[in-house]
Amino acid sequence: MKNKATLSASVWFRFSLALLLFSPVALARHTKARQTSVNLLSVHEWGTFTTVAGPDGDAMEWLPLTGSTDLPSFVEHLKGVNFKGGLRGTTRMETPVLYFYSARETSVSVHVSFSKGLITEWYPRASVSSLDSDKIVSLFDSRVEGGITWKSVHIQPGIPANFPSDSSQNQYYAARQTSSAPLTVDTTTGPQHERFLFYRGVSALAPPLSATISLDNTVLLQNHFPEAIPNVILFERRGARIGYRIVGRLSDQASLTIPTALDGSLDALFGDLAGMLVSQGLFPDEAHAMLESWRNSWFEEGSRIIYLVPQSFVDSMLPLRISPASGPTVRVFVGRLELVTPTTQHAVETAFASGDRATLAKYYRFLEPILRTMVGSSSDPVRTERLQGYLESVYEELYARTVR
Repeated sequence: MKNKATLSASVWFRFSLALLLFSPVALARHTKARQTSVNLLSVHEWGTFTTVAGPDGDAMEWLPLTGSTDLPSFVEHLKGVNFKGGLRGTTRMETPVLYFYSARETSVSVHVSFSKGLITEWYPRASVSSLDSDKIVSLFDSRVEGGITWKSVHIQPGIPANFPSDSSQNQYYAARQTSSAPLTVDTTTGPQHERFLFYRGVSALAPPLSATISLDNTVLLQNHFPEAIPNVILFERRGARIGYRIVGRLSDQASLTIPTALDGSLDALFGDLAGMLVSQGLFPDEAHAMLESWRNSWFEEGSRIIYLVPQSFVDSMLPLRISPASGPTVRVFVGRLELVTPTTQHAVETAFASGDRATLAKYYRFLEPILRTMVGSSSDPVRTERLQGYLESVYEELYARTVR
């Protein structure tokens, strides 16, 4: 029965996705965009801002570079600095990719600035702002202003794809499954080819949304941006079971409880999210590529808010300049706001006490902010000392991974 149920869910997801991808509305949007690009270069981008809600609801300071880089070997990284175990900020900007559409070959330069940020990974090769790790150990330093520049990007519609690869199996390759034009980028070591421009980074920016959690698992959401948040989802996963609630458009604030009946379906959630992404301007194949890239991260163990970031917020924090100027530019970013709920705190504390490394691994890159939250709220001196010990062990492991 379990196999039949799984097969049925899979078939239903593929059917729902086909309806989304090939519905008259989606096809009309896709055709109109392609027609627009006959005489104009159009650009589409997607990415993720990941933050952790602190006790006051605002994004807390943490170590956003922790965790696996999960990238192919040919992707370039910021070198000559030793930030991984110590650079503190509020935001991990994860896998923005820039797609280009044009009816004819053309060349542009592309520059992205990053407010209070630093670009840490990218491909193809680019010119990237750096900073002195001996003098600056926090992204909150006023001197930090990151950026990345590709000076010579050749957009080549219709040419055969000839992209690099390695033996790794990771989310990076899923982003290639679109109909965007192949790119060739001139670099100091020769031309490099890719379907998109890719970059990642870390920042001390404040996200547009905060979330305060009460002891009864009620979450108060507050939009701090002048524009409405286009859509908000509250997500919960415990083991193989998931639950979620679609809050919808958020102009001001909303109060809701974390799902307790975890009887939701990831296939159904994928369909809902794909529709939201397309409604913001992504092509259906781009929305599918984004979901395939993040299926193992957005929906992992724990509680979180998943929301669509207003494009004007993205433009203000991550200004994009293309020269010569392009036509329509669509930038669809998903915000991931991790929630340190009482359930998560209990799971982490129990796992440390029992030496359950499998459970701790599910929360790995968020263990530091989770434990700091627990230490800050503990009123029992014995428990506080024990939690401090757990926190020290996390720092020691992070340091060990950094110096390997």
